[in-house]
This record gives sequence, C-alpha cells and structure tokens, in this order.
Amino acid sequence: MERLLVLVRHGQSEWNLKNLFTGWKDPDLTEQGVAEAKRAGQELRDLKFAFDIAFTSDLSRAQRTLGLILEELDQTGLETIQNQALNERDYGDLTGMNKDEARDKFGEEQVHIWRRSFDVPPPGGESLKMTAERVLPYFKKEILPLVLSGKKTIVAAHGNSLRALIMELEGLTPDEILKRELGTGAPVIYRLDEDGKIVSVQDLAA
Repeated sequence: MERLLVLVRHGQSEWNLKNLFTGWKDPDLTEQGVAEAKRAGQELRDLKFAFDIAFTSDLSRAQRTLGLILEELDQTGLETIQNQALNERDYGDLTGMNKDEARDKFGEEQVHIWRRSFDVPPPGGESLKMTAERVLPYFKKEILPLVLSGKKTIVAAHGNSLRALIMELEGLTPDEILKRELGTGAPVIYRLDEDGKIVSVQDLAA
C-alpha cells in the first residue's frame, strides 16, 4: 500500500511580490502565482497522481492554489478540508510592513531574529515554534492517520506552516528547518512507511 503525502506552498501572492510580511492577511495570487499553481498541477498530472483528499488553510492564496492544481488534475470535486491550523505564521505587528522598511525601523539584526529564530516571536505574533505547536497537533490528529490508511493526500498551505510539518516528518533540528526554503507553487512529495517514517522525498523545485 502506498502512503502518499504531497505538500505545496501557495503560488506567489500580491504581498510576496511587494515584499510585505503577510501572515494571516489574505491577498490573492499574482499572475505568476496562478502560473506556478497550474504548473504544479501539470507536474503532478505528469506523474499520474490522483488524490483521495485535500487539506488547505483558511487563507485564499492557499485555497486558490489548491483549486488550480485540482483543475489540472481533473479533480475539482475532491473532498477538501479547510482549517486555520494550517494558516501561515502570524507576523503580528509586522503584518503588512515592507521587509526593508521593517529593517530600517527595527534594525536588520532584530528583524533577522524575528524572521529566522525558532522561538522568538515578533511583537504580537508567532514564532516558528508557536506555529508548529498549532500545526502539528492538527496534522497528527486529522491528516497523518488518513495518509497512513492509504489515502493519497495533498496539503496546500504556507511557508512556515509547511516548515513545521517538514521539521516533524524529516526529524530536522530548529537550525536545520530555519534554513529550509520552500519555493512558491513547488510540490514536495513524501512516501511514508506504515509508521509514518519517510521512504522517499521528491522536491519538484529541485
């Protein structure tokens, strides 16, 4: 029995393009983001993938990315579960701020700490550790059991919510996961054994 889990970060959003901290705000995809999502669907179609269930966040950029992927797979009626547990990290007071402007206001070192430390949150927001504490219980309760039962599963979410999942799946340290970059609209394909351990990983961004 194949146990298949595909993770995909949403395509480029309007705020990605503007270099803004996005968090739980809800900008749409850019034209490039739409193209990235369609290409992800085409790549999965070329691999002859068909899914049994899909999960996504409460944010439209992830939902639209998933929808575009499923269109390419002719699976627009697929059962899809949306939950804010899969939302992007909340950037708190930085939300909506240009990243260069934030460096000018708070200093480059402080902004780097907020963005790239594991357990230091920005003011009013979440650290990656806090994001993982939100994402992982949901993953372990709602998603992983379905994957282990043989349901081919796709999760369309966000850079940091997916980092939390990857950290768990791959057994990475905080330092290792902070260095992990996820391309927009680039699926990562996991095949797992009966215990949820990785048999193989294929990153279509590579």
